[in-house]
Amino acid sequence: MAQGRRSLSERLEMRAEIISKAFELSMNAHKFCGARSDEYLSQEIHNSFEIVFAFPGSWSVNEWFSCSPFGEIKIDLSLFPCLRSIGNQEFAFVNEAFFREFIALLRTSRLAIEVEKAVKDKKQVVFAGHSSGGSLAMLTTVWFLERYTRKNGATTPRCVTFGSPLIGDHIFSHAIRRENWGRCFINFVTKYDIVPLTMLTPLSLIHKTLPRILDFHCPKSEFYKHMMISTSSAASSFYLNVLTQASLVASYVASSFRGSTNILVGNFSKFVELSPYRPFGTYIFCDEDKTSFGMENPDAILQTLFYFSRLSTEEEGPMVACLKLNANMRYEVVLDNCLKMQNFVYLENASDLEAEDIKDTLHDLGLDTRAILSLYAALGFEKQKMKNEAEIEKEIIEKDLCAIQKYKMDCELSKVGYYDAFKMQNNESDFKADVARLELAGIWDEIVDMVKRGEFPDNFEGKKEWIELGTKFRRLLEPLDVANYYMQGRNDDAGSYLIKGRPRRYKFPQRWHEHDKRMVRYETISESCFLGEVEEIKFVSKKTCYEDIKERIVKLEGQVLDWCNNEVLDKDVILESSTFTQWWKSLPDEHKLASCIKHLFVMT
Repeated sequence: MAQGRRSLSERLEMRAEIISKAFELSMNAHKFCGARSDEYLSQEIHNSFEIVFAFPGSWSVNEWFSCSPFGEIKIDLSLFPCLRSIGNQEFAFVNEAFFREFIALLRTSRLAIEVEKAVKDKKQVVFAGHSSGGSLAMLTTVWFLERYTRKNGATTPRCVTFGSPLIGDHIFSHAIRRENWGRCFINFVTKYDIVPLTMLTPLSLIHKTLPRILDFHCPKSEFYKHMMISTSSAASSFYLNVLTQASLVASYVASSFRGSTNILVGNFSKFVELSPYRPFGTYIFCDEDKTSFGMENPDAILQTLFYFSRLSTEEEGPMVACLKLNANMRYEVVLDNCLKMQNFVYLENASDLEAEDIKDTLHDLGLDTRAILSLYAALGFEKQKMKNEAEIEKEIIEKDLCAIQKYKMDCELSKVGYYDAFKMQNNESDFKADVARLELAGIWDEIVDMVKRGEFPDNFEGKKEWIELGTKFRRLLEPLDVANYYMQGRNDDAGSYLIKGRPRRYKFPQRWHEHDKRMVRYETISESCFLGEVEEIKFVSKKTCYEDIKERIVKLEGQVLDWCNNEVLDKDVILESSTFTQWWKSLPDEHKLASCIKHLFVMT
C-alpha cells in the first residue's frame, strides 16, 4: 500500500521549516538578485545545521533555449562523470542555456567558496529555486553530489524546487536513480503550472509567445504586476502549444511501457522531433484545495505532469489560460496547505492505485480515468523491471562459477594454469569447463541485452551484488574466452580479441566495477583479458622487431604490476609453464633486467 499516512515532511525526511525557508529564499532571489549568472541568496537556519542557497529565475528566451529545437548539449563529464549509462557508455544531455548559467555562477561567484565552507562546517546544504531558478538548484546539487558526497562522503545535500522546468534527458534521469540520488531532489508542482512542461516544446512553436510569458512571470515586470489583458491571446497560444507537445511526448513514452507493437508508434520519433527532457527526483503534485500526492517514478511523473496541467475543457478560452499561467506564482498558499497535511499520499507501486482513498485523491486533483490508467502502466512497467531482475538465474550462475573455480584450482595443483589447460583441451575436465563457460556466456549475454534495452531497474548497474557477481564472472570466465579465441585461431581472420572479439558480457561488468571504484580512466585492457594482449604481442613480434613494440610491452608490464599490488591477479598466471611466463622470459635480457615485474619470476 502507499506510504500515505505520514505528513509530507516526514515522508521527505525534511522539516517543514526548511522547505518553507527554501521557498521564501527562492522568491526573494527573484526580487532582489540581479544577473542570474553571478548572484544568489544564502542563509543559515537559526539554531540548526542547515544552510539554504536559493537561485533566481531567468526571464529572457536565450536563458532558456540556446538554439532550436530544444537546446540540449552533451553533459560535461569532467564535472559530472556519473551522468551517463555505464554499460552502454551513453552520455546524458542537458539544457545548454541552464548549464551555461550554472558554469558562469560556479566560475564568477563565491558559491563554490561558500559551499566548501559549509562542507567543512558539516552543514546540511539545501539548494533551492523557483521556476528556472530550480534548474540552477538541480545542477548545483548534482555538482555537489559528484564533488563532495560521492568522492568524500560529505553529508547528502537536498534540492527543493517549485515549478521548475525539466533540465536533462532520460540518461540524466537514469543516472540519478542509479546513484540513488533521487531522494535528494524534491520538486513541487501545482495544478495547471505549465512551466515544468515548457522544455517539451520546440522553440519554433513558442518563440513568439515565450518572451511574453516570461515577462508575465517576472516579478519585476509590468505584466506580473498588472496581469495585462493583452497577454491572454499569447497565453492561450503558448499553453495549448506546450500541452500539445507534452501530449505527444507522454503518448510516445507510454507506448513503450504499454508494450505497443504498432509500427506507426515505433517510427513516430523518426518523423516528429520529440523533446529529450525527462523528470527525475521526487515530485509533489498539489493544489489549493489541500490535496496532494507524491511519486518518484520518472515515467509516472511524466504522465502526471501532462494530465495535471490540462485545461478542464477544450472550451476554456484565452482568459482562462492566462489565469492558469499564474499557477507558477501561487506556490506560497499551496505549499502552506501541503505541509500541514497529515495524510500525505505517496505512490510507489501500481497496487497503491487500488485504494479507494487514493483514487479519491487523484480524482480531486483532476486526474481522470485515462490519467490513472497511464499511472498504472508506468508503475506496472517498473514492477516488470523488478521482476526481470528477480528472475535472473543466479543459482545457475553461482553453480557454474563454482565449477569453473574448481577447474582452475585442479589445474593449478597440476602446475598448469587453467588458461593454458583450456587451450590444450587434453582432459575431460576441459570439456566440462567449456560447457559451463557456454552456459554462463548465454545467461550473461541475455543480462547485457536486457540492460541495453532498459528492462531492469535504473539502479541495477549500481547494485553491489551485481557489480561483485559481474566482477567474479569476468575475472573467472574471460581468460577461458581469450584462450578459446586464440586456440581456434580466430585472430588470423577477425583480428585482435581486444579490438574485434571481446564480448559485451565482459565490457559491461568491467565498466560497472571501474565506476564503483571511482576510477577516472577506464582501462581498455583489464586483468581479466590481458592475456589477449600477450597473445597479440607474440603474434606481432613475429613480423616486427622488439623496438617497435617495446612501448606496448612496458605499458602492459606496468599494468600487471598494478594488478599484482592490488591482489587482483592470480598466481597461476606466473606459473613456470604459463603463457605469460614463457612469453616474458623470451624477451631480450636487457629488457628483463630493467623490467618492473622481474621480481615475479625466477630468473634463469
